Amino acid sequence: MKNMLLQLKVWKDRRGQDLIEYALMAGFVAVAAGAIMPGVATSISQIFSKVASVLSSANGS
Repeated sequence: MKNMLLQLKVWKDRRGQDLIEYALMAGFVAVAAGAIMPGVATSISQIFSKVASVLSSANGS
């Protein structure tokens, strides 16, 4: 019985709903920007590659 009540409380809890919606919207904007502006997508990819290489070299030392 307690388990059922706990499940009902979790089902009604909607506090994280807005955060998920904002994250999805930001993801859609990022994908759309990359599709519309391929030059920007290339430069962003290069920046992330540089950051990844710096992080991997810092992790190795």
